[in-house]
Formats: sequence, structure tokens, C-alpha cells
Amino acid sequence: MTKEEAENGRDDMIIDGPEQANAVPDGFNANYLRIYYGKLFPHADIFKWLSYGNDGKHPACDKSYVGRREFSFTLENDIYIRFQSFNSVSEMENSIKEKCPFKIDIGPVYSVDPAKRHAYAQSGDNVFTPVERELIFDIDITDYDDVRYCCTGADVCLECWPLMTIAIKVIDTALRDDFGFNHILWAYSGRRGVHCWVCDGKARRLTNEQRAAIADYFRVYKGNENSNKKVSLPGLVLHPFLARSYTEVLKGFFEGKLLSNQNLLSSEERYEKILDMIPDASVTSELRGRWQDNKRSSMSKDDINIVRWEQLKQVLQSGKQKAQGLRRCVEEIVFSYTYPRLDMEVSKHMNHLLKAPFCVHPKTGRVCVPIDPNNCDEFDPTTVPTLSQLLEELNKGGLRQDAENGMFILCNVIYPYDGWDRTSLAESIAFFRSSFLQPLLKSCKEEIESSYNTKLQQSKNNTLSW
Repeated sequence: MTKEEAENGRDDMIIDGPEQANAVPDGFNANYLRIYYGKLFPHADIFKWLSYGNDGKHPACDKSYVGRREFSFTLENDIYIRFQSFNSVSEMENSIKEKCPFKIDIGPVYSVDPAKRHAYAQSGDNVFTPVERELIFDIDITDYDDVRYCCTGADVCLECWPLMTIAIKVIDTALRDDFGFNHILWAYSGRRGVHCWVCDGKARRLTNEQRAAIADYFRVYKGNENSNKKVSLPGLVLHPFLARSYTEVLKGFFEGKLLSNQNLLSSEERYEKILDMIPDASVTSELRGRWQDNKRSSMSKDDINIVRWEQLKQVLQSGKQKAQGLRRCVEEIVFSYTYPRLDMEVSKHMNHLLKAPFCVHPKTGRVCVPIDPNNCDEFDPTTVPTLSQLLEELNKGGLRQDAENGMFILCNVIYPYDGWDRTSLAESIAFFRSSFLQPLLKSCKEEIESSYNTKLQQSKNNTLSW
């Protein structure tokens, strides 16, 4: 194999045994991505998921189902290809390997094959419309820039990432307990946020109006950068969902971590943002006076953020300030700083695209791995496998293989043909299969069988009625 062939990313070059290899350079490029799609990306699992049991042999399976699903590819240099469809896993896999997309987005299932939509349009039948789509949620850390001081924009660290963890806890619990959904996939976006896929049959068949109603159920954060009051908590008492979220998740996180991690009350500029949320001028004046005097005097060894928060709560929740509006201020402050901030439009409409799990983010090189909502506190975005890391792990695994095993070379580095189980991606794929895909497919098969039996019974009943 020539140096030129290696640099061109040829992944079909087979040699008989290992040879000395260099470390994989850090970064993201099309050559590395081609190897990733060829050797690591779980094509079969993704296709199996999106088939929802319709790729089986049962007579009730809808053979056209997965072929009506839209896939969108973003290629190198921002070339955008929409309305692709695939009828088999091999067809999908071959297209991905050939085009080597920098991003794969998944769209809805349409009434007809999206790749043939123009033919239907020319026939005069306006039948091209989305008919199924997972209920999806998109949460981005950039929407929290007014309440985090460690990072801004697309940057994220372990001080602000817990805001995403809190969002997962709040939304996941409500989806399961309040709406009865069971098959929910959470995934890291690869850079600055998380995505949620609700895959139950009843979720996939929701209308846009029903999706909007669910999105509005979660809508609490309504402010913008020019608003002092950023949340709306109507009623004399909190809605049970909000009360549960506040008591079980938000309050403890705000007081136990966020206050100190982000130093929310440590400076005048920061505490003034919180004082602006209190509608009583006498209260804000009293607290401001205390904190300014406190600044001029010797400071105690206690965390100033905790001390000032306790003072604020004491003033708002006791004595002459027991009026409902002021007591509610404490809850509103906590909600403003911690409650999930959803991209509402993504959830409301069927036709939105969402990045596929196990893509590689081109800005970070990190894989969009699933997140276990039951252990989301343990998820660390800074340790998510990167493309170059995975290729390096493949390289090390390949060098341990017997000489007769097939190998391929990229940039003078040797890789085995199949090896995700020997990389740090193994745990993520195993979790996707065991905790999400297998239970989902079992449920889908039961639903297909039940629907088939119901139709059979109805057919028998109609026959007997004659």
C-alpha cells in the first residue's frame, strides 16, 4: 500500500499481518469517518430500531414502513441531501459508506417514499405528508447562558453540564409517570446538549396538535434576555408535576450545587439579577443593604452564596412577607435557573429532523452516545469517545490479532475489520441494545401480533354476521 493510497483513506486494503503503526493523529476528517462508518457505526441496530418490527416475517408487518422514513445527510463542505430512503439495512449501510456524511439526521415516516415524492406530486395527488414520527426533545446548553458563568456558547464543562442532567431527570420522569411512555432514548448531541426520542407506538402516532399539547405541558421557562421574570408559575399551588420536579430535583440541585458552582450571589452584578425577580422594592432594598454591608465587613468562612440565599429565603418566607406572591418568588428563582429549556418547535411538529445517535460531531469529534437516564449523574461529556480515540483503540486491538486475521491500513495505521467491542464504544452500543432496542422490539412485535389478531377476529365476526 502506497503512502498516497493511505492518505486517500482506502479502507479496502488487506494485508496478511500486523506491521509497526503510528498513533492516530487527533482530529476529525473524512478519512477517519470513512473507517468509523465501515467498522464501528451500528448500521444494523439503527435500521432495526427505525423498522419497529416491520422488517420481520409476520403477515401483519408493513413492508413499506422503513422505506418511507426520511434520512438526511450533511456531507463535507455543508452539502445537504434530504429525502433519502432505504428499504434494507444493506442499502442504508452502502449509502452511508459511499457518501460518508458528516452528519446523519432522521426525519419522519411519510405516507409515501420520500425519495419518490416528486412523482406523486406530478400525478396530482397531494399525498406526501408525515404520518409517524417519534416525539422528540432537543435541549441545548447555550439556552442557559444567562444562568451559567463558567462557559458561554457551545463551550461546556463539568460545572454547567449538570444543567443537562437535571433536564433529563425532570423530562424523563414526567414522560414515564405522567404520560405512560416506556421506550425513551436519551442521547448526547456530541457537543453541547442532549436529545430525547420517545418511541412508543402511541408517541409516534401523535398529531402535531397533540405534540404541541405535550410540549406546552413542559413549558415553564418563558423569559428572554430582557425579562426579569423568566418563568410563569400560575395558580395558588404548583401543578403536581412542577411540585414533584421542584421537591425531588430542582431545589436540591440549586441549593446543593448550582449556587456555589456558578457563584450566583457572589457579586453585585450577579445578585442583582436575582433581586430583579422580586417584585417588592422594600424587600430588594433590605437584602441589597445587607449584602453591601456584608461586602464591606469581614467575610465569614461560610460560602457567601449559601449565606445570602438563606437570608433571601428567610426574608421572603417569614414574617410580614408571607404573602403568596413573595413566597412564590423562591420557587420562581429556582425554576428560572434550573428548569429544562426546551426547543419547543422541535417537539411540536412531525417534520423536524434530529441527529441520529452514534453520529460523530465534526466540531468535537465526539460520538453521539446514548445516556442512561437512571445513571445520568455519572455521564461525563468530556470522556465521551472521540473519533481519533476509537481509531487508536482499533489500532491497538488490531495489533493483538493473529497474523492471519484480515487487517486494513489508514495513514500507516493498522485496524481490524470488526472491532467496536474492543473499543470504548462497546459499552454504549451494548446499552443501546439491551436497555432500549430489545425491549422496544419486543413491544413492537407484541403490538403487531395484537393488531393482527384483532383484525382476524373482526373479519370472523363480519363473516358470521352474514
